[in-house]
Amino acid sequence: MIWIERPQTDPWFNLAAEEFILKHFPEDILMLWQSTSSVVVGKHQNTVAEVDTNFTEVNHIPIIRRISGGGTVYHDLGNLNYTFIKSTDRDNYPVDFKTFTKPLIEFLRNYQLDVRFEGKNNLRVGNKKFSGNAAHVFKNRVMHHGTILFETDLEKLEKVIQSKQGQYTDKAIKSVRTEVVNLSQLLTPAIKLNYFKTQFKHFLTDYFNIKNIRQFTDDQSIAIRKLAETKYKSWAWNMGYSPKFTVHKKVETAYGHIRANLQVKAGIIDELDLYFEDKKLIKIEDQLRHHPYKKIELLNQLEGNRFSETLVNALF
Repeated sequence: MIWIERPQTDPWFNLAAEEFILKHFPEDILMLWQSTSSVVVGKHQNTVAEVDTNFTEVNHIPIIRRISGGGTVYHDLGNLNYTFIKSTDRDNYPVDFKTFTKPLIEFLRNYQLDVRFEGKNNLRVGNKKFSGNAAHVFKNRVMHHGTILFETDLEKLEKVIQSKQGQYTDKAIKSVRTEVVNLSQLLTPAIKLNYFKTQFKHFLTDYFNIKNIRQFTDDQSIAIRKLAETKYKSWAWNMGYSPKFTVHKKVETAYGHIRANLQVKAGIIDELDLYFEDKKLIKIEDQLRHHPYKKIELLNQLEGNRFSETLVNALF
């Protein structure tokens, strides 16, 4: 097994790096990494139903889709992530969350924490979750990754991950909401994240007897940045990849109530019924139909309409 040092904190680069390693490295890989503030949704989730996109837009927090399943998570520099990538026997079920989380559980025993594995992929102390895990299989390779809440901004996490399932109908994977906790709140005496990260690295390299420690080469970094630009920064992947969904909204505005029913496929408005005070807005429907379900795009389509911002906000 090889340890890859990961000083990069760019969230697009970090998610692209996992996919690049999974598909291009033959060796088994282990790494710890951190990202700046970002929201990461599961591959099969409906982004707009899981995230408060108004909050992320105002606070300049990127929303990025990963290639693994599972629910939505919030990353910042107070959150530590770990990734295993290894070859596997496809004759056996390769996704084994208990096996991959076992080293973390054993490590935390050094801090007298009673950690338990719960449900499909969560780690808890008491009744509070501090780690969620997900996986993805590519040919004979499996990627397992998990989050560790250490000193994450939990207030921002709660504001970002706001499910709006009552407004959306879809077959997407739904996040399961639960109470969370930072490990820093549970450790006595208190320690800093950098110290915790260093100790965890030493534990893992001993646990797996890892002698080979390296960083990405220049060519690998260039390839990863290219993947980040073409895929992980693209609207088509982060938003448009969401499964087909319908939106049902009734909004009271300063001008009267607006009612909207939309069907969105591959991120594009396929069907739209829009009413203002029970009057059907046929012209505006025609202007917005077959365009991306994206605020800036719809505002551009309604340029010159003094109620454009009110109308578009009613659709989200």
